[in-house]
Amino acid sequence: MPAAIDHARLPTLGHGFFWQDLAVGQTFKTFRRTITEADLVGFIGVTGMAEAIFIDAAYEHGAIAGRPVPGALTYAIIEGFILQSMIQGTGLAMLELAQTIHAPVKVGDSVWATVAVTEIRPTSKANRAIVTSLITVFNQREEPVMTYTAKRLLAGRPAA
Repeated sequence: MPAAIDHARLPTLGHGFFWQDLAVGQTFKTFRRTITEADLVGFIGVTGMAEAIFIDAAYEHGAIAGRPVPGALTYAIIEGFILQSMIQGTGLAMLELAQTIHAPVKVGDSVWATVAVTEIRPTSKANRAIVTSLITVFNQREEPVMTYTAKRLLAGRPAA
C-alpha cells in the first residue's frame, strides 16, 4: 500500500508568484496567441461592443483596414496569460491601470507580451505588497501594439 501523502504540502502547478519571489528588473515573456474571428465575435457578444468596425466585415468608413479587434480584447488575452502563470492564487486586486494603444490588432494577428517588474512596495499589514509592472504587448512581427502599467496587490508567502 502506498504511503499516505500530505496533499496540503504538495506544490500546486500553475501557482503564481508571491511578492517575495519577485525582484525589480525581473522580466518575463508570455506565450503567443492568435486572435480569431471566434474570439472577436465572442468578445463582442459578452461586452456589447457592437461597433460597426467590429461587427461589419465590409464596413467602409473605418480608419483601419481589415478586421480590427477592440483594444480591450487584446488586453484581456494578455491579462489571461498573466493570471494563469504569474498571479494565479496570489493576485489579490488590480489597483491601477494606465494603458496606451500603439497600433491596431486584427483578426489573424498573434499577440504576446513582456512583463517587467518596476516596483515592489510592501504594505504595512497582512504580508502583502503593491507590485507595479510594465507590460508591453507585441504582434507576430514583434511590433509593439500596446503598453500598460499595472499596479496589483499580491499576497506574500505564507508563514511557515
